[in-house]
Amino acid sequence: MSSEPLTRLITMALLAALGAAGAQTPRPGPPPSPTSNIPTIEEIKPGPGSPSAPVDPASYVIGPEDYLRIRVWREPDVSGEVTVRPDGKITLPLIGDLQAAGRTPQALAQNVTERLSEFLNRPEVTVEVLAVRSKKYYITGQVNRTGAFPLTVPTTVLEALSGAGGFQQWAKRKKIVILRGNKRFKFNYNEVIEGKNLEQNIYLENGDHIIVP
Repeated sequence: MSSEPLTRLITMALLAALGAAGAQTPRPGPPPSPTSNIPTIEEIKPGPGSPSAPVDPASYVIGPEDYLRIRVWREPDVSGEVTVRPDGKITLPLIGDLQAAGRTPQALAQNVTERLSEFLNRPEVTVEVLAVRSKKYYITGQVNRTGAFPLTVPTTVLEALSGAGGFQQWAKRKKIVILRGNKRFKFNYNEVIEGKNLEQNIYLENGDHIIVP
């Protein structure tokens, strides 16, 4: 057999082997989405290790549906996280039902300490607010983020609007209205940012509704 046919046969055999190897090698798939493992808002729930809400423990008044952490030093069996019931009470080991709504975290901690003193020697108690659910304000209309917002610290109308992500293109910034029960407060955004009529930049209260037409 001449060298030319032999060379051709070897070349064909090598090409066939390379083709078979390529068919068996899995091709890389598309890279995973960078957001595929990020939980949605609905999936994020307060739990062990959750950071406290930014409230002042000496002045914030606890309300129904607030989510609390009761921590008793060196007593894990009587520590835990609880949600304030609609009747304003919580239930704790040893103590049973206890009024929480209407008290500050510091006052509630003192009350828990007094009740636990009947069973434990000099208990040290702290109360943290993990999630504020009892106090909120609402923003609707021509802003980038609408809905309910927790009222954790004293918040002005201007601060609330800033937290809403800014205005949409056709927002009427001079005709913003705050509804508080049967009261209506007007808010001219353009005036306030220019330092005029600052008295209209009121502090929000629980249940206030800001409308941006």
